[in-house]
Amino acid sequence: MNQDILHTEVQSYINSHLNEEVTKLLLKGKQIHNVNTKAIVEQIEAKRKSKNKLPTWFGTESIYFPNKLNIEQTSSEITAKYKSELISGNRIIDITGGYGIDCHYFSKRFTKVIHCEINKELSQIVAYNSKLLQTNNIDFVPTDGIDFIKSNDESFDWIYIDPSRRHDQKGKVFFLEDCLPNVPKNLDFLFSKTEQIMIKTSPLLDISIGLNELKHVESIHIVSVKNEVKELLWILKKEYCDNIKVCAVDIVNDKQEKFSYDLGEEQITKPTYSQPLSFLYEPNVAIYKSGAFKLMSSKLGIHKLHSNSHLYTSEDLILFPGRRFKINKIMPYNKQLLKKELSTKANITTRNFPETVQYIRKKLGIKEGGNSYLFFTTNLLNEKIVLFCSKVE
Repeated sequence: MNQDILHTEVQSYINSHLNEEVTKLLLKGKQIHNVNTKAIVEQIEAKRKSKNKLPTWFGTESIYFPNKLNIEQTSSEITAKYKSELISGNRIIDITGGYGIDCHYFSKRFTKVIHCEINKELSQIVAYNSKLLQTNNIDFVPTDGIDFIKSNDESFDWIYIDPSRRHDQKGKVFFLEDCLPNVPKNLDFLFSKTEQIMIKTSPLLDISIGLNELKHVESIHIVSVKNEVKELLWILKKEYCDNIKVCAVDIVNDKQEKFSYDLGEEQITKPTYSQPLSFLYEPNVAIYKSGAFKLMSSKLGIHKLHSNSHLYTSEDLILFPGRRFKINKIMPYNKQLLKKELSTKANITTRNFPETVQYIRKKLGIKEGGNSYLFFTTNLLNEKIVLFCSKVE
């Protein structure tokens, strides 16, 4: 950790050049108070990436930022807050501490937090920032988290793990056994130190693969922010072997759209089907990741348009975890007929349809934008149709 970066002159330069191209700054080769241009540019790039992801850190004076890769890999404040609200207790240890965003939010729910980070400089940075943020119940241990647990006799209410998905030999990986630490390999040992474990994994991890690699899974949270899946959270309880709960959540500002169910319900559920009625529903991406398409119909009392379409309809408007539309017109997919009805601008979505959005735009001469929403899909009679819709807020 370069203490000179915290000098007021350096900090002033960083803040006044946040919006400049870093290549131009590098070419200037400016050194300020013994800090070279490269180190200053690294602070600028990392702080810039933090503006929306970590607004508390971005807005706090004299925060020290790590390299931009650490910022890219860390939890956002939104997802850190969400996971902290799922758990609480006396003691929690984060064995893969990183930039410490999760620990900061855990500190609001636990009496004592232990942040383990094998990168000693990063551990020092997080400890320094923690004082600025007036968080006083976190202990910082600059060592491997697994080794730390092995070296003492302490037990914990919770163990939190965010395994690194970068392998020295294999590059970027997605199987848990290839991540660092190897969670499946260490699971029995970890359960000798705690009754409860939370694991954060990549949104790209297939849920069935995760279930094959882990045991004693009590619940899975699919967390998306503004309709983009950010992470999967796995809650493990020692000796747990009952139904696994799944919660698909999309967070927009302070609002959470949740859809929860028991894993296994989807396979035994029979949805209802209908031709398009008055309203159309498109699930958010967390629902798509969960695969709970039949349950959406049965639990919410709405109808699927087709077994493979994953679009829903109803006569009366309902609350729904995703986008809602009023169906204004239904037409068969016929180029000549459509050209008479189409405007020059529209938002196009395809679901269970043989042609891409790009191809349709070119074929029909429709530009993106406007207040009109067109859904190209297949109905329950296997007919290709177009739904002319307007969005319901």
